[in-house]
Amino acid sequence: MLEWLGEANTAALVGLLGGIALGLAARIGRFCTLGAIEDMLYGGDDRRLRMWGIAIGTAIVATHMAVAFDLFDLSHSAYLDRAWNPVGTLIGGLMFGYGMALSGNCGYGALARLGGGDLRAFVIVIVMGLSAYFVMSGPLAHGRVWLFPVETGTTQPQGFSQLADQMGLPPGLIGLTVGLGFFALSLSSAKIRSAPKYIFWGVIVGLAVTSGWVGTSWIATAGFAAEPIETHTFAAPIGDTILYGMTASGNALSFSVGSICGVVLGAILGSWSKGHFRWEACDDPRELGRQILGAALMGPGAVLAVGCSVGQGIAAFSVLAFSAPIALLAILVGAALGLKQLIAGFTTAS
Repeated sequence: MLEWLGEANTAALVGLLGGIALGLAARIGRFCTLGAIEDMLYGGDDRRLRMWGIAIGTAIVATHMAVAFDLFDLSHSAYLDRAWNPVGTLIGGLMFGYGMALSGNCGYGALARLGGGDLRAFVIVIVMGLSAYFVMSGPLAHGRVWLFPVETGTTQPQGFSQLADQMGLPPGLIGLTVGLGFFALSLSSAKIRSAPKYIFWGVIVGLAVTSGWVGTSWIATAGFAAEPIETHTFAAPIGDTILYGMTASGNALSFSVGSICGVVLGAILGSWSKGHFRWEACDDPRELGRQILGAALMGPGAVLAVGCSVGQGIAAFSVLAFSAPIALLAILVGAALGLKQLIAGFTTAS
Protein backbone atom coordinates (compact mmCIF):
# COMPACT_ATOMS: atom_id res chain seq x y z
CA MET A 1 0.00 0.00 0.00
CA LEU A 2 2.80 2.40 0.88
CA GLU A 3 4.51 1.81 -2.46
CA TRP A 4 1.27 2.47 -4.31
CA LEU A 5 -0.18 5.40 -2.35
CA GLY A 6 2.87 6.84 -0.64
CA GLU A 7 3.20 7.67 3.05
CA ALA A 8 1.21 10.92 3.10
CA ASN A 9 -1.74 9.54 1.13
CA THR A 10 -1.81 6.38 3.24
CA ALA A 11 -1.87 8.46 6.42
CA ALA A 12 -4.75 10.47 4.95
CA LEU A 13 -6.60 7.23 4.21
CA VAL A 14 -6.12 6.03 7.79
CA GLY A 15 -7.48 9.36 9.01
CA LEU A 16 -10.37 9.22 6.55
CA LEU A 17 -11.53 5.77 7.66
CA GLY A 18 -11.32 6.63 11.34
CA GLY A 19 -13.00 9.96 10.69
CA ILE A 20 -15.91 8.28 8.90
CA ALA A 21 -16.43 6.07 11.95
CA LEU A 22 -16.42 9.14 14.19
CA GLY A 23 -18.85 10.98 11.91
CA LEU A 24 -21.23 8.03 11.97
CA ALA A 25 -20.92 7.84 15.77
CA ALA A 26 -21.91 11.50 16.05
CA ARG A 27 -24.92 11.34 13.74
CA ILE A 28 -26.23 7.82 14.42
CA GLY A 29 -24.88 7.16 17.92
CA ARG A 30 -25.43 10.76 19.15
CA PHE A 31 -21.88 10.87 20.48
CA CYS A 32 -21.42 14.51 21.50
CA THR A 33 -19.43 16.21 24.25
CA LEU A 34 -21.74 19.13 24.93
CA GLY A 35 -24.83 17.00 24.47
CA ALA A 36 -23.59 14.60 27.13
CA ILE A 37 -22.98 17.46 29.55
CA GLU A 38 -26.38 19.03 28.86
CA ASP A 39 -28.15 15.70 29.30
CA MET A 40 -26.44 15.20 32.65
CA LEU A 41 -26.86 18.71 34.08
CA TYR A 42 -30.31 19.63 32.76
CA GLY A 43 -31.94 16.37 31.75
CA GLY A 44 -30.85 14.03 34.53
CA ASP A 45 -29.70 11.53 31.89
CA ASP A 46 -26.09 10.34 32.21
CA ARG A 47 -26.14 7.73 29.43
CA ARG A 48 -24.20 9.80 26.91
CA LEU A 49 -21.68 10.78 29.58
CA ARG A 50 -21.21 7.10 30.34
CA MET A 51 -20.80 6.51 26.60
CA TRP A 52 -17.80 8.83 26.83
CA GLY A 53 -16.44 6.64 29.62
CA ILE A 54 -16.85 3.57 27.41
CA ALA A 55 -14.99 5.35 24.59
CA ILE A 56 -12.17 6.30 26.96
CA GLY A 57 -11.95 2.78 28.39
CA THR A 58 -11.89 1.24 24.91
CA ALA A 59 -9.19 3.64 23.72
CA ILE A 60 -7.02 2.94 26.79
CA VAL A 61 -7.30 -0.84 26.53
CA ALA A 62 -6.86 -0.97 22.74
CA THR A 63 -3.92 1.44 22.73
CA HIS A 64 -2.06 -0.37 25.49
CA MET A 65 -2.68 -3.69 23.79
CA ALA A 66 -1.11 -2.15 20.69
CA VAL A 67 1.86 -1.13 22.84
CA ALA A 68 2.13 -4.67 24.22
CA PHE A 69 2.31 -6.05 20.67
CA ASP A 70 4.87 -3.43 19.58
CA LEU A 71 2.41 -1.72 17.25
CA PHE A 72 2.79 1.66 18.90
CA ASP A 73 5.37 3.42 21.11
CA LEU A 74 3.85 5.64 23.80
CA SER A 75 6.83 8.00 23.76
CA HIS A 76 5.95 9.04 20.19
CA SER A 77 2.63 10.53 21.27
CA ALA A 78 2.41 14.32 21.23
CA TYR A 79 0.86 14.12 24.70
CA LEU A 80 3.90 12.37 26.18
CA ASP A 81 6.90 13.73 24.28
CA ARG A 82 6.73 17.21 25.84
CA ALA A 83 6.72 18.52 29.39
CA TRP A 84 3.22 18.98 30.70
CA ASN A 85 2.25 22.58 31.47
CA PRO A 86 -0.59 22.37 34.03
CA VAL A 87 -1.39 26.10 33.82
CA GLY A 88 -1.78 25.94 30.05
CA THR A 89 -3.95 22.84 30.41
CA LEU A 90 -6.26 24.49 32.95
CA ILE A 91 -6.62 27.81 31.15
CA GLY A 92 -6.93 26.19 27.73
CA GLY A 93 -9.44 23.63 28.97
CA LEU A 94 -11.62 26.29 30.60
CA MET A 95 -11.48 28.44 27.45
CA PHE A 96 -12.37 25.49 25.26
CA GLY A 97 -15.25 24.34 27.45
CA TYR A 98 -16.73 27.81 27.77
CA GLY A 99 -16.36 28.43 24.04
CA MET A 100 -17.95 25.06 23.34
CA ALA A 101 -21.02 26.08 25.34
CA LEU A 102 -21.29 29.42 23.52
CA SER A 103 -20.96 27.74 20.13
CA GLY A 104 -23.25 24.87 20.97
CA ASN A 105 -20.64 22.38 19.71
CA CYS A 106 -17.00 21.42 19.98
CA GLY A 107 -14.94 21.18 16.78
CA TYR A 108 -15.88 17.54 16.31
CA GLY A 109 -19.55 18.27 16.92
CA ALA A 110 -19.49 21.20 14.51
CA LEU A 111 -18.03 19.00 11.78
CA ALA A 112 -20.76 16.44 12.43
CA ARG A 113 -23.44 19.11 12.24
CA LEU A 114 -21.91 20.44 9.04
CA GLY A 115 -22.30 16.96 7.60
CA GLY A 116 -25.98 17.21 8.47
CA GLY A 117 -26.40 20.42 6.47
CA ASP A 118 -26.01 22.99 9.26
CA LEU A 119 -24.35 26.05 7.68
CA ARG A 120 -23.93 27.66 11.10
CA ALA A 121 -21.49 24.87 11.90
CA PHE A 122 -19.50 25.80 8.81
CA VAL A 123 -18.86 29.23 10.32
CA ILE A 124 -17.84 27.66 13.63
CA VAL A 125 -15.43 25.30 11.88
CA ILE A 126 -13.76 28.08 9.88
CA VAL A 127 -13.39 30.45 12.84
CA MET A 128 -12.13 27.69 15.14
CA GLY A 129 -9.51 26.47 12.65
CA LEU A 130 -8.24 29.99 11.92
CA SER A 131 -8.15 31.03 15.59
CA ALA A 132 -6.19 27.88 16.48
CA TYR A 133 -3.57 28.74 13.84
CA PHE A 134 -3.56 32.36 15.00
CA VAL A 135 -2.20 31.22 18.39
CA MET A 136 -0.30 28.12 17.29
CA SER A 137 1.87 29.60 14.55
CA GLY A 138 0.38 33.02 13.79
CA PRO A 139 0.74 36.49 15.33
CA LEU A 140 0.16 35.33 18.91
CA ALA A 141 2.48 32.31 18.73
CA HIS A 142 5.45 34.09 20.31
CA GLY A 143 3.29 35.29 23.18
CA ARG A 144 1.96 31.78 23.71
CA VAL A 145 5.45 30.30 23.85
CA TRP A 146 6.60 33.05 26.21
CA LEU A 147 3.68 32.53 28.59
CA PHE A 148 3.50 28.74 28.22
CA PRO A 149 6.96 27.41 27.24
CA VAL A 150 6.97 24.09 25.39
CA GLU A 151 9.73 21.66 26.30
CA THR A 152 9.83 18.74 23.88
CA GLY A 153 11.91 15.59 24.04
CA THR A 154 11.71 15.44 27.82
CA THR A 155 13.00 12.30 29.53
CA GLN A 156 10.72 12.67 32.52
CA PRO A 157 7.52 10.58 32.48
CA GLN A 158 4.49 12.56 31.28
CA GLY A 159 1.98 9.75 31.69
CA PHE A 160 0.93 7.11 34.19
CA SER A 161 2.08 4.23 31.96
CA GLN A 162 5.52 5.78 31.55
CA LEU A 163 5.72 6.24 35.30
CA ALA A 164 4.70 2.63 35.86
CA ASP A 165 7.35 1.49 33.37
CA GLN A 166 10.05 3.35 35.31
CA MET A 167 8.81 1.63 38.47
CA GLY A 168 9.16 -1.77 36.80
CA LEU A 169 5.45 -2.34 36.27
CA PRO A 170 4.12 -3.50 32.87
CA PRO A 171 2.49 -0.55 31.06
CA GLY A 172 0.05 -2.94 29.37
CA LEU A 173 -1.21 -4.15 32.73
CA ILE A 174 -1.70 -0.57 33.93
CA GLY A 175 -3.60 0.33 30.78
CA LEU A 176 -5.76 -2.78 30.98
CA THR A 177 -6.59 -2.11 34.63
CA VAL A 178 -7.47 1.56 34.14
CA GLY A 179 -9.38 0.91 30.91
CA LEU A 180 -11.47 -1.87 32.43
CA GLY A 181 -12.07 0.41 35.41
CA PHE A 182 -13.62 2.96 33.07
CA PHE A 183 -15.74 0.19 31.56
CA ALA A 184 -16.94 -1.02 34.93
CA LEU A 185 -17.80 2.49 36.11
CA SER A 186 -19.57 3.38 32.86
CA LEU A 187 -21.59 0.15 32.79
CA SER A 188 -22.57 0.30 36.46
CA SER A 189 -25.87 1.96 35.53
CA ALA A 190 -28.80 -0.14 34.36
CA LYS A 191 -29.81 2.69 32.00
CA ILE A 192 -26.68 2.38 29.89
CA ARG A 193 -26.76 -1.41 29.98
CA SER A 194 -30.26 -1.24 28.49
CA ALA A 195 -29.03 1.03 25.68
CA PRO A 196 -26.72 -1.17 23.54
CA LYS A 197 -26.54 1.54 20.87
CA TYR A 198 -24.63 3.80 23.22
CA ILE A 199 -22.27 1.01 24.23
CA PHE A 200 -21.60 0.06 20.60
CA TRP A 201 -20.83 3.59 19.42
CA GLY A 202 -18.71 4.31 22.48
CA VAL A 203 -16.55 1.30 21.57
CA ILE A 204 -16.37 2.45 17.93
CA VAL A 205 -15.13 5.90 18.98
CA GLY A 206 -12.43 4.39 21.21
CA LEU A 207 -11.25 2.05 18.46
CA ALA A 208 -11.19 4.92 15.94
CA VAL A 209 -8.81 6.84 18.20
CA THR A 210 -6.52 3.83 18.61
CA SER A 211 -6.59 3.21 14.85
CA GLY A 212 -4.93 6.59 14.37
CA TRP A 213 -2.04 5.72 16.68
CA VAL A 214 -1.52 2.28 15.17
CA GLY A 215 -1.97 3.32 11.54
CA THR A 216 0.37 6.32 11.60
CA SER A 217 2.89 4.37 13.69
CA TRP A 218 2.96 1.63 11.06
CA ILE A 219 3.46 4.20 8.29
CA ALA A 220 6.30 5.88 10.19
CA THR A 221 7.97 2.52 10.78
CA ALA A 222 7.46 0.90 7.38
CA GLY A 223 7.82 4.00 5.21
CA PHE A 224 10.82 6.10 4.28
CA ALA A 225 9.35 9.59 4.62
CA ALA A 226 9.09 11.18 8.06
CA GLU A 227 5.40 11.00 8.96
CA PRO A 228 4.09 12.19 12.35
CA ILE A 229 2.47 9.66 14.65
CA GLU A 230 -0.93 11.07 15.60
CA THR A 231 -4.59 10.39 16.07
CA HIS A 232 -7.89 12.24 15.89
CA THR A 233 -8.24 15.68 17.42
CA PHE A 234 -10.24 18.62 16.14
CA ALA A 235 -8.63 22.02 16.52
CA ALA A 236 -5.34 22.52 14.67
CA PRO A 237 -6.27 19.78 12.14
CA ILE A 238 -9.20 21.96 11.06
CA GLY A 239 -6.68 24.70 10.32
CA ASP A 240 -4.49 22.16 8.53
CA THR A 241 -7.42 21.23 6.30
CA ILE A 242 -8.21 24.85 5.50
CA LEU A 243 -4.54 25.41 4.63
CA TYR A 244 -4.49 22.32 2.43
CA GLY A 245 -7.61 23.51 0.65
CA MET A 246 -5.76 26.70 -0.29
CA THR A 247 -2.35 25.17 -1.10
CA ALA A 248 -3.09 21.63 -2.32
CA SER A 249 -1.03 22.03 -5.50
CA GLY A 250 2.08 22.62 -3.42
CA ASN A 251 1.16 20.67 -0.32
CA ALA A 252 0.64 17.02 0.61
CA LEU A 253 -2.29 15.24 2.15
CA SER A 254 -2.02 14.31 5.80
CA PHE A 255 -3.74 12.30 8.50
CA SER A 256 -5.36 15.51 9.75
CA VAL A 257 -6.94 16.34 6.41
CA GLY A 258 -8.23 12.78 6.05
CA SER A 259 -9.64 12.85 9.57
CA ILE A 260 -11.54 16.11 9.11
CA CYS A 261 -12.94 15.09 5.71
CA GLY A 262 -13.83 11.67 7.10
CA VAL A 263 -15.92 13.09 9.95
CA VAL A 264 -17.88 15.28 7.53
CA LEU A 265 -18.37 12.36 5.12
CA GLY A 266 -19.41 9.99 7.92
CA ALA A 267 -21.83 12.62 9.23
CA ILE A 268 -23.35 13.05 5.76
CA LEU A 269 -23.84 9.29 5.46
CA GLY A 270 -25.28 9.06 8.95
CA SER A 271 -27.64 11.98 8.36
CA TRP A 272 -28.95 10.56 5.09
CA SER A 273 -29.42 7.11 6.62
CA LYS A 274 -31.57 8.58 9.39
CA GLY A 275 -33.38 11.01 7.10
CA HIS A 276 -32.05 13.94 9.13
CA PHE A 277 -30.11 15.81 6.46
CA ARG A 278 -31.46 19.30 5.86
CA TRP A 279 -29.95 22.67 5.12
CA GLU A 280 -30.04 25.05 8.09
CA ALA A 281 -28.88 28.65 8.46
CA CYS A 282 -28.79 31.16 11.28
CA ASP A 283 -31.56 33.78 11.19
CA ASP A 284 -30.53 35.45 14.47
CA PRO A 285 -27.40 37.67 14.23
CA ARG A 286 -26.94 37.63 18.00
CA GLU A 287 -26.88 33.84 18.02
CA LEU A 288 -24.34 33.77 15.21
CA GLY A 289 -22.19 36.34 17.02
CA ARG A 290 -22.22 34.20 20.15
CA GLN A 291 -21.25 31.12 18.18
CA ILE A 292 -18.39 32.94 16.46
CA LEU A 293 -17.09 34.14 19.85
CA GLY A 294 -17.27 30.59 21.18
CA ALA A 295 -15.36 29.24 18.18
CA ALA A 296 -12.73 31.98 18.60
CA LEU A 297 -12.22 30.79 22.18
CA MET A 298 -12.15 27.08 21.36
CA GLY A 299 -9.28 27.30 18.87
CA PRO A 300 -6.74 28.97 21.20
CA GLY A 301 -8.06 26.98 24.15
CA ALA A 302 -7.34 23.70 22.39
CA VAL A 303 -3.84 24.89 21.45
CA LEU A 304 -3.04 25.87 25.05
CA ALA A 305 -4.48 22.62 26.41
CA VAL A 306 -2.73 20.61 23.64
CA GLY A 307 -6.00 19.06 22.57
CA CYS A 308 -9.75 19.50 22.34
CA SER A 309 -12.53 17.50 23.98
CA VAL A 310 -11.60 14.51 21.80
CA GLY A 311 -7.85 15.18 21.73
CA GLN A 312 -7.43 15.45 25.49
CA GLY A 313 -10.69 13.79 26.46
CA ILE A 314 -10.02 10.53 24.62
CA ALA A 315 -6.70 10.53 22.71
CA ALA A 316 -4.60 11.76 25.66
CA PHE A 317 -6.50 9.39 27.96
CA SER A 318 -5.64 6.52 25.62
CA VAL A 319 -1.93 6.99 26.44
CA LEU A 320 -2.74 7.83 30.10
CA ALA A 321 -1.18 11.28 29.89
CA PHE A 322 -1.06 13.25 33.15
CA SER A 323 -2.79 16.12 31.35
CA ALA A 324 -5.87 14.15 30.29
CA PRO A 325 -7.99 14.13 33.48
CA ILE A 326 -7.11 17.75 34.30
CA ALA A 327 -7.90 18.95 30.77
CA LEU A 328 -11.17 17.03 30.62
CA LEU A 329 -12.23 18.34 34.02
CA ALA A 330 -11.40 21.91 32.99
CA ILE A 331 -13.40 21.47 29.76
CA LEU A 332 -16.38 20.14 31.73
CA VAL A 333 -16.22 23.04 34.21
CA GLY A 334 -15.90 25.61 31.41
CA ALA A 335 -18.83 24.07 29.56
CA ALA A 336 -20.95 23.96 32.73
CA LEU A 337 -20.27 27.67 33.36
CA GLY A 338 -21.13 28.54 29.77
CA LEU A 339 -24.35 26.53 29.85
CA LYS A 340 -25.32 28.11 33.15
CA GLN A 341 -24.89 31.56 31.62
CA LEU A 342 -26.94 30.64 28.57
CA ILE A 343 -29.70 28.62 30.23
CA ALA A 344 -30.03 29.82 33.80
CA GLY A 345 -27.98 33.02 33.99
CA PHE A 346 -25.25 33.68 36.52
CA THR A 347 -27.61 35.38 38.98
CA THR A 348 -30.90 34.22 40.42
CA ALA A 349 -33.82 36.29 41.49
CA SER A 350 -34.03 36.98 45.21
